[in-house]
Amino acid sequence: MIDIIATFITFFAVVDPIGTVPVYVAVTSHFEDKAKRRVALVATFAAAGILLFFVVAGELILKAMSIPLSAFQVAGGVVLFLFALTMIFGESKPDEEVRLATDHTETAIFPLAVPSIASPGAMLAAVLLTENARFSISEQAQTYGVLLAVLVVTYLLMLLAGPINRLIGSSGASVVSRVMGLILASVATTNLLAGLKSYFAIG
Repeated sequence: MIDIIATFITFFAVVDPIGTVPVYVAVTSHFEDKAKRRVALVATFAAAGILLFFVVAGELILKAMSIPLSAFQVAGGVVLFLFALTMIFGESKPDEEVRLATDHTETAIFPLAVPSIASPGAMLAAVLLTENARFSISEQAQTYGVLLAVLVVTYLLMLLAGPINRLIGSSGASVVSRVMGLILASVATTNLLAGLKSYFAIG
């Protein structure tokens, strides 16, 4: 049995549903309400499919490349930590991805599904939290179920984007994104230490 609460918090941090709201508002600013709902749905399904691919095939790809999972844990921990630092000290997720939305063709896939919802951090977390050596198939299914729950929350927040954006604004979303970055930094450090412990057979 997985730790559902810890897993939910980890995925909530890497997906950052609240930080997705300003991106969604920017992407759909010129759409009618029906089209906005369709964009939210398509983006959510696309993100779910992409992350499912990493849950199922991520570790298989590593094995095919003869990369030990402990090395991936260390590398993933470093990348997640750097990703967290950009959320805390750098340009926050909403600011960065809203700019992407205004600079590129506005679609549900980019930048909404990728990289806003299915972020690089979410892809790494999906692989690390479904390690075959540590988790059974049922536990991996539970983990993906928790991930789907986070995506459902993201979808609902996008549907309520108007009131939420008026309530907290872009600055409020940036604050939440930085708090999520701090949580993600803790998760990244845990993965890094676990990878080092496994690689050097400590304990």
